[in-house]
Amino acid sequence: MTGPKPRPNVATIPAYVPGKPPVARPGMTMFKLSSNENPYPPLPGVVEAATRAVETMNRYPDMGSGALYEALGKRLGVPTDHLAVATGSVALIYQLLSAFCEPGDEVVYAWRSFEAYPIAVASAAAVSVQVPVTSEGRHDLDAMVAAVTDRTRAVIVCTPNNPTGPAVTQGDLDAFLARIPEHVLVVVDEAYLEFVRMTHAVDGLATYRDRANVVLFRTFSKAYGLAGFRVGYAVAQPEIAAALRAVSLPFGVSSVAQAAAIASLAAESELLERVDALVAERARVRAGLREAGWEVPEAQGNFVWFALGERTGEFAAAADERGIVVRPFAGEGCRVSIGEVEANDRLLALANDFPH
Repeated sequence: MTGPKPRPNVATIPAYVPGKPPVARPGMTMFKLSSNENPYPPLPGVVEAATRAVETMNRYPDMGSGALYEALGKRLGVPTDHLAVATGSVALIYQLLSAFCEPGDEVVYAWRSFEAYPIAVASAAAVSVQVPVTSEGRHDLDAMVAAVTDRTRAVIVCTPNNPTGPAVTQGDLDAFLARIPEHVLVVVDEAYLEFVRMTHAVDGLATYRDRANVVLFRTFSKAYGLAGFRVGYAVAQPEIAAALRAVSLPFGVSSVAQAAAIASLAAESELLERVDALVAERARVRAGLREAGWEVPEAQGNFVWFALGERTGEFAAAADERGIVVRPFAGEGCRVSIGEVEANDRLLALANDFPH
């Protein structure tokens, strides 16, 4: 067949596999625990702000996202030119690699980690260097340092790591950064930042201020419950932030999304209450799983990880029978979001019954 053909790297791009939505069953309430979504409804004031924005949908959004940048800058205590917003933190990955990677450049990251990483790397015609996580689901930072070559353009540290759950400490991150060349970008992906409860947790803002090659990625999709609106942001030194903005999709973050994000920032006290409740449920679930004999990794996000190997599909099917949809990674394991209390109770009942 003759005709236009895409670049060769396009054929190497793996498909993103989203969390499967539940299929309705008569007489049974189904719960979606496959996408790490916040089970709570929008924060107070968010629906009202979004509705007001909808009333002007015939107008383009503020391409400069000025009000959102101002709100973020005030909330974080950073200059607005140190920020870049995008349609979810996943878009920032694409933008970063588009701005900084030449074809054939290498990007180092842990694996398994966020499923979008290899997709974005392949899309940029760069090369993925995947460093296996430890048996406890942690980043092997020493091995990641060893994987850096003169072709490495970026390194990604996902903390807490999706889908396995553990987070790196500030001390470990500092030691790691000290061994990474200054010309290599280091992305600290903090999509689940608000759920972290550990001593010596990473202080992303202090780290980016101290090291010019560090970029923070954050999102409104998880703790803030705006997954359907797609708003993420980066915090970086102004030259890096400017590059991210330069390659962004014009008018990418809609007026409704901007308004919802600003309103969510204004409802921080309610947000923290909800996050604390989810963290308490996470602790209850993990304790119940350990009592049932499961060796689940430390959970610092809003999910838990089951290393199931070849039994992954069997576990996912058993969960589905109980009305909970989980996220299987074929041959490796299942990630299960912390959801409503009833959904979490069903997970614990499954864990007690499922042979392991």
